[in-house]
Parts: sequence; structure tokens; C-alpha cells
Amino acid sequence: MRSIVITGASTGIGQATAKLLLERGFRVFGSVRKQADADRLKQQFGDAFTPLLFDVTDEAAVRAAAAEVRAALGGEKLAGLVNNAGIAVSGAVTDLSADDFRRQFEVNVIGPIIATQAFAPLLGTDSTLRGPPGRIIMMSSIAGKFGNPLMAAYSASKHALNGLSDGLRREMMLFGIDVVIIAPGAVKTPIWAKAEQEDISRFANSPFYPALQKIRAMLPQMDESGLPPETIAQHVFDGLTSASPKAHDVITPGPLQFWLSTKLPPRWVDKIVARRLGLRPAK
Repeated sequence: MRSIVITGASTGIGQATAKLLLERGFRVFGSVRKQADADRLKQQFGDAFTPLLFDVTDEAAVRAAAAEVRAALGGEKLAGLVNNAGIAVSGAVTDLSADDFRRQFEVNVIGPIIATQAFAPLLGTDSTLRGPPGRIIMMSSIAGKFGNPLMAAYSASKHALNGLSDGLRREMMLFGIDVVIIAPGAVKTPIWAKAEQEDISRFANSPFYPALQKIRAMLPQMDESGLPPETIAQHVFDGLTSASPKAHDVITPGPLQFWLSTKLPPRWVDKIVARRLGLRPAK
């Protein structure tokens, strides 16, 4: 039975991916931060699912989980690592603190680095293990190409993850380990509900506050119109199993949104966004 590790498996894309892979005959190790989530998923998914209790920013805990997975595999290689865990920090660049940016990058960039380093031996850098080399899936975002205003910290983290992943893929060719970037547009996941609950009152005196309120009002619509997490899970499955997976798998609800998000000249995008959010100086 092929085995996969998924970080951030408690909800959204991570949970949907775990469900799909289990249905396709994989054994899944899924990371969660709370024991209650571990118990819930274990009851929901059964014996083929093993919860791993760690925060991706806790290097010691991640390495302990990797040792647990190694023992469970009994000398076999891991078929894949899905670096899915992530958060979204909102606010203008000039309003956010350096600690806000550190938190964003610790989870979305340093977390995948910690997990990749911990599980790389099981994927194939340890030549003593049996089986074919595994693959690494990096859960990025279309925001890694398109810098959203008042979400620049999140966009920057996904830009960084893309660069990291491209470099890592070329390094891992030495071991036959492929690295695939999954870059969806808006997805129906709890990340938007969590963003809605974030207290933005600390920005009340900021000139960006009205625009931030407009973005907050758009979040339910983004959630409603977003891609179902099951769609992303299918792309993760393809990235893990396809004979020739895409290096960058960009997923949007339709070709028009893909073109608008990735091909429209940046100055045009500036004008559209400024008009929509009121980010223009008063005349």
C-alpha cells in the first residue's frame, strides 16, 4: 500500500485530499494541530488514516512525526508529501508589523521547508529504503503570480513558495523525486471564514481601512464562487500519480479567469483593482 503525508489535513483541501487518496487505496498520514481533530478524522477515515499531531513551524515535532512515519513504513519509501498547511494574513504592507509577516512566512514558507527536510529521506534521499522515489506537492495559489492588494503578505509567501519549489525540483532530480506546484484560484475552504473572523479594528485609523472593509465584505462571495476542495484534491492525486505531471498546475473555474489573473498587463490590473476598492487619491 502506497503511503502519503498531508500537512494541514483537518479541513478544506487537506481533508478532501485525504478522503480521495484513501478511496483510491492509499495509506494517509495527515497532520493536525489539535487532538480533537485527530480523533475526529481517525473516526471518519478509519484504519488507513493515521493522524500526526504537529504544527508545521515546530521543527522538533515535525521530525518526531517523520520518525513515526518511518517506523510505520517498515523500510519502504513514502509515495508523496503534500505540503498543504497554510494561513492568510490580511492588511496593507505599511500597516502590518514585521511579526505579521514573520507569521505568514513561518507557516507558508518555512513550514514546507521543515516538512520537506524531515520527510525527504523517506521520499528517496535515503537510498537504503525500498521502492520508487516519492513526489512532493506544494500547495501554492494563483496569488503567487498575482499580487493582491491588502493580501500582499499572503501573495509574497506564495511567490516565495513557487521559487523555492522550482529550485527544489531541480535539486531533487538527483534522487528522482519530482516536485509539483498546485496553484488554485479561490477555493471553498475555511481559510476565508478564518479571514472573516480576523479582527481588523486595529486598522481603523489606516487610510486603507475602507478598502479592507470592502475586501472583508467580498469574502463570502469568494467562498461561494470558489472551487470545491474536491477539485483541488483530484489535481493533487494527478500530481502524485501521473506519468508526466505538470510542474505548475494552475486551477481556475474557467479559462477567462485564468487569463485575467495571469496574462492581463499589470498596469491594467492596477487600474481595475484601484477602481473596485477605491484605492485612488481623491481629486
